[in-house]
Amino acid sequence: MNNELLKPLNWLTGRDDEMLNLLVRWCDQNSGTYNLAGLEQMAAQVCAAFAPLDAESRPVEIEAQITVDDYGRIVSTPLGPAIHLVKRPAAPRQVILCIHLDTVYGSEHSFQRCRRLDNDRLNGPGVIDAKGGLAVMLYALRCFEASPLADRLGWQVFINPDEEIGSPGSGAYIRQLAQTAGLALLFEPALPSGELVSWRRGTGNFTFVVHGRAAHSGREFTKGRNAVTAMSRLMVAIDELNGDPEVTYNVGRVSGGGALNIVPDLAIGRVNVRVRTLEQQAIVEQRLAQLVEEFQARWEGIRIKMHGQFTSPPKVVDERTQQLMHRIETCGSWLGETIRWQGSGGASDGNKFAAAGLPNIDSLGPEGGEIHSAAEFLYIPSLIRKARLTALVLLSLAAEG
Repeated sequence: MNNELLKPLNWLTGRDDEMLNLLVRWCDQNSGTYNLAGLEQMAAQVCAAFAPLDAESRPVEIEAQITVDDYGRIVSTPLGPAIHLVKRPAAPRQVILCIHLDTVYGSEHSFQRCRRLDNDRLNGPGVIDAKGGLAVMLYALRCFEASPLADRLGWQVFINPDEEIGSPGSGAYIRQLAQTAGLALLFEPALPSGELVSWRRGTGNFTFVVHGRAAHSGREFTKGRNAVTAMSRLMVAIDELNGDPEVTYNVGRVSGGGALNIVPDLAIGRVNVRVRTLEQQAIVEQRLAQLVEEFQARWEGIRIKMHGQFTSPPKVVDERTQQLMHRIETCGSWLGETIRWQGSGGASDGNKFAAAGLPNIDSLGPEGGEIHSAAEFLYIPSLIRKARLTALVLLSLAAEG
């Protein structure tokens, strides 16, 4: 059976340059998360590239991002467009393919264009995180749709504009989408050493707003209640929760105060937390709430408000995920590859699909390294290789269907 499944992969032969040229055009189009105009242009290019697949396009409304600014105010920030394509929704077996449009490089960033480092490496914004993965997804689907097995499998493509900030707008849509298929394939980059990701830690962002009481630092110092001092002590207490290597509390940013002759009445502290298990997540949430209650009771005139949550619960390897991993290992062996796995401290939209009950593999994108830096690079030969692997996974699902 595997020989019959391998034949359709011939469609990908000789398409290396075509695939690479498309990727360079995409990467030269800035699509930083908050560059809405750039995201619109990128979405138009992507829709044009996917148009030959003749999939139904469904409108997507994603929520605005809700944050707390440096003045303690709740702020709503609009986000870019998402893309949802549907092919053969009545097929008995359904798979979701997902990746994001946005990058961490805003329109003001100096890193805006691709350049060839050597025959095998391309440097550029988003070459593996995650426009390279988007190219892998597209070419795998084109290969699959050209095969005689295509009518046996239904698929959906979801491409969101906000993954790099934790998918605050598209998270609810992802949870709904997870109920419509049996598995998901996501195209974040493989790990730098080439392994695919098995488990992922969960991540949460928390903002603490401390209100005190302003006063003249000379005349009425004792009437003041120093929000910066209270925040500093709270952040130290949170940092001291570190100790378990599977749970990390990172105090990432603190702001507050103004003129030096005023007792500051406002301070903002921002913390990122990573956990390995849902039990650890529950403990973290409890500890943070207890600290807020304890510190607020400690000083008269100090009020503390905690905002935020775990946006990506931990992704664990359950039995259905193990079955999907085995399928990918088998397909890899048919291609002469040994698939290896490793856990990751980073989160992805795979965490959200898993939390909604959908087994998924979320690192089927190309190989490279130095993501989130101006040194980000793609190992060019991995583009076609990863497209072949994904196309074969789809063919194997269709053959069973």
